[in-house]
Amino acid sequence: MNLADASQVDLPQALRLPFERQRAAFAADPYPAWPVRRDRLRRLHQLVLKNEHEFARAIDADFGGRPALETQIAEVFASVQEIGHALAQGERWMRPRRVGVSKWFLPARAQVLPQPLGVVGVLAPWNYPLYLSVAPLAVALAAGNRVLVKPSEITPQFSALLARLVAFWFAAEEVDVVQGGPEVAAEFSRLPFDHLIFTGSTAVGRKVMAAAAANLTPVTLELGGKSPAIVTPGYPLAHAVERVLAGKLLNAGQTCIAPDYVLVPRAQMGEFVALARAQARAMVPGGLADAGYCSVVNARQYARLGGLLAQARAQGARVEALFDGPAQDDVAHRLALHLVVDPSCHLDLMQEEVFGPILPLVPYDAVAEAIAFVNARPRPLALYWFDHDAARTEAMLRATHAGGVSVNDTLLHVAQDTLPFGGVGPSGMGHYHGRWGFETFSKLKPVFHQARFNGMKLFTPPYSPLTHKLLGLMKRF
Repeated sequence: MNLADASQVDLPQALRLPFERQRAAFAADPYPAWPVRRDRLRRLHQLVLKNEHEFARAIDADFGGRPALETQIAEVFASVQEIGHALAQGERWMRPRRVGVSKWFLPARAQVLPQPLGVVGVLAPWNYPLYLSVAPLAVALAAGNRVLVKPSEITPQFSALLARLVAFWFAAEEVDVVQGGPEVAAEFSRLPFDHLIFTGSTAVGRKVMAAAAANLTPVTLELGGKSPAIVTPGYPLAHAVERVLAGKLLNAGQTCIAPDYVLVPRAQMGEFVALARAQARAMVPGGLADAGYCSVVNARQYARLGGLLAQARAQGARVEALFDGPAQDDVAHRLALHLVVDPSCHLDLMQEEVFGPILPLVPYDAVAEAIAFVNARPRPLALYWFDHDAARTEAMLRATHAGGVSVNDTLLHVAQDTLPFGGVGPSGMGHYHGRWGFETFSKLKPVFHQARFNGMKLFTPPYSPLTHKLLGLMKRF
């Protein structure tokens, strides 16, 4: 359903129609058997694999230049891995789980029954439009739900392709795609979903949560924030530089868990800059003309990033462009990776998520100072720690809060289906991926089965002296 021209339709009613269709279908089959869920997951798997090149072309067009291999790695592979994990484990996830009961209630028994919630809403972002639509969709389907997806209007060719393919592979009462701009997204958030997941900025996440609150709709918010990388003294600096730049250059830094800034021992700042320059030129040898480098998604985001650099220069920060050749292409909105060395904390690039190829370097004198710097700021979505000291690493994990952590690398914790993915505080709430996503989109219903022969008669009014004696005895154990 394309609601791009929202002014020409009764938007609340137009959105309510696909929602009510799915709600009615769920009421008719509130607990789909595993073969039904498996079939939906297999169709989703085929949807992605049979159209991977179309997806790559659509995303490339929306970005004005996005390498097909990046789409293959970060979107197609990641999507089929999520679906494959759900196919392999979903039948086990949905089984009732036997749990114990208090000794005073034996021989009763208890279980937890994972039950589908109903209709799930997915508000997907533009930066990884395929993966961040498919990953929550996969686990929501594994959990037995119906799903409405609203992709970003910033990637219109992808959104139109996804809508067309979903309509081919799924009945609308199973999965449906709604297209449109911010007005549609706002109205989408107001639907009385049984669960709503949003991936995007913290500012928009607040609006989504406020809209969902009117219906007491539970939300999973996958937001962003300033994810730090910390290089500890003595760690091989060349390896740290390589892995930080690998995380930063992917999708030209337009990744919610990209390293946002790096804390570097003060004595190693110069060496870090030199190594980063060499590493960037090795990774992107063609500079802005390199076919393996991604464009900034649109002119608005490009102008925002240019403004961050202009402000940093105006306030005396040292700014280094790392590529050979031109540093900017205003027509194709391509921007070289830039370092901003020892920036003032008052700069906008130190106050807001960069979300692009700009990397501030912050010096520190002691590891405790670096940890304090991170802890003095809003809790990030990711934290990257480079250290071979196991005790110091363990201490850091207990001293800091972050949505997720990769030690001696970047980004890779998000690729593990056995780990929950989610933020904390301003970087989000809730988890998904793998079993964690299955449980997010399920009601873990507690069920108590009373035994035929039990002692509850003794605790039913009118209470006898024996009841008082038994209660006194029970309180001692």
